[in-house]
Amino acid sequence: MPARLLVKKRELLAEGTVIPAHPLALTSEKKLNEKYQRGLTRYYMDAGAGGIAIGVHSTQFEIRDSKYNLYKPVLELASEEVDKANLKRPFLKIAGVCGETEQALSETKIACDLNYDLVLLSMGGLSHYTEEQLLERTRQVAKVMPVFGFYLQPAAGGRILSFDFWRQFAEITNVLAIKTAPFNRYYTLDVVRAVCASSRRDKISIYTGNDDNIIVDLFTKYQFNIDGKMVEKQIVGGLLGHWAVWTKKAVELFEAIKVQRKSETFDPAWLTANVQVTDTNAAFFDPMNQYKGCISGIHEVLRRQGLMENILCLSDHEKLSPGQAEEIDRIYKMYPQLNDDLFVKKHLAEWHK
Repeated sequence: MPARLLVKKRELLAEGTVIPAHPLALTSEKKLNEKYQRGLTRYYMDAGAGGIAIGVHSTQFEIRDSKYNLYKPVLELASEEVDKANLKRPFLKIAGVCGETEQALSETKIACDLNYDLVLLSMGGLSHYTEEQLLERTRQVAKVMPVFGFYLQPAAGGRILSFDFWRQFAEITNVLAIKTAPFNRYYTLDVVRAVCASSRRDKISIYTGNDDNIIVDLFTKYQFNIDGKMVEKQIVGGLLGHWAVWTKKAVELFEAIKVQRKSETFDPAWLTANVQVTDTNAAFFDPMNQYKGCISGIHEVLRRQGLMENILCLSDHEKLSPGQAEEIDRIYKMYPQLNDDLFVKKHLAEWHK
């Protein structure tokens, strides 16, 4: 039987929230750094995020390798911290799931056993699967747990998927949300139009994963004429690697966006803010080098704040690109209003107890 999502959590998912993609904290010996891993989860909760996504790209796909075998331990730590916090508000626990159908089902079972709410189902690394095989894989996973779909950009291992694929995807019972992260307006449009064309359009929430266009995405309401009826769909929230850093400010920004959405007039200053956030994302994600430093860039900001001891990744290939640290210096100076260093400094000691 599919895992049930409590009513308040369903409402939170539908109205939209801030969901950071949770990184992986390592010791100098590349072992799981439990103290700092738990500290990150506490940071996201105290910063006001509406959930976390862990076991995802930002957590490093290598956690599944047999020589590390960290997938379950990492999910377990995060789940423990969230449950222990006993929050008085809904908080979504989302587990990243990937691989061929057998692996995806195995990971989904782990997430279910650890009391996660949804699985973020990646289609990365499955170029040998047909679209129909990907759909069948999704149907199998959705029988076990609610699914958060994921359109992953090709630069991070994803692939281009057709409008018809997404239309059929949206018809799968227990698909509750889709993260659009192709970093491409055309492909994002395909996903939203496909959901609007489906019979389950009112049951699926659209989240942005386009870290290069966060604010504009969050203001965008799509409209389509579907069989003579005007159908609207809003991108309601974000599940973002970018929000793994400066999360307190991201939450404040999102709350301000929700207020602005209700206004009859639009302040064009938001477009300037969008460019500023995109500029910071360029420093974090390293697009000039095909995103080679994207995980290390997130780590570097967290290291500077004291939320990580180092920027090590499981793969030796994951490291800052030449000049990336200087780019992070630049955006710190250029956009001081976007960082939450003072908030982190105030609470760091209690997060690391």
